[in-house]
Amino acid sequence: MIARTRLVACLASGLAAFAVAILLSPWQIADLVGWDVAGAVFVASVLVSTRGKDPAQTRTMAVMEDNSRVAADAILIGASIASLVGVGLALVKAGSEQNPAHTLITALAFLSVVVSWSSVHTVFTLRYARLYYQAGGGIDWHSGDLPDFGDFAYIALTLGMTFQVSDTDINSKPIRKAALRHAVLSYLFGVVILATTINVVASLLSR
Repeated sequence: MIARTRLVACLASGLAAFAVAILLSPWQIADLVGWDVAGAVFVASVLVSTRGKDPAQTRTMAVMEDNSRVAADAILIGASIASLVGVGLALVKAGSEQNPAHTLITALAFLSVVVSWSSVHTVFTLRYARLYYQAGGGIDWHSGDLPDFGDFAYIALTLGMTFQVSDTDINSKPIRKAALRHAVLSYLFGVVILATTINVVASLLSR
């Protein structure tokens, strides 16, 4: 699935979910429901389209020409960051509600952070694959095997959780720049996840 098609599917599913949710819940909740569905569709579509691909198939998919890919990545990352504002608004709303609404809104807010976190790392998994195969290299895997999507997911998740690469070396300036942006975003999400977790635990203990 090319980036344009994937983005349209995400937007359509997210808008449909929002349209239903806004009829049944406050806008703070409907926003998160729409994003959660859109983000989940994006992550699921990438998992389905990349699952089981060997290095040759990975290369073909990674270098496939699609002029909308940069815009699609920017929209998805922007939406992921914007959703963090929605999480804050939802938690404020949860504070004024009684159970079970309070617990449901809080759980939805936490789920939204997880979906956003997953979406960002999925975007960068595809980006590393594209940068690597378009340039014919840029990451030293310390092996003679060509990488597949699983290897690029390994890079993305390692950077996303530790803010550094582990047993691989980046020797490409474009990939290094992408890794820097990825690490900064990951730090932001790490702070938000920690703050959200503390908020959730504190609010549940106070009930």
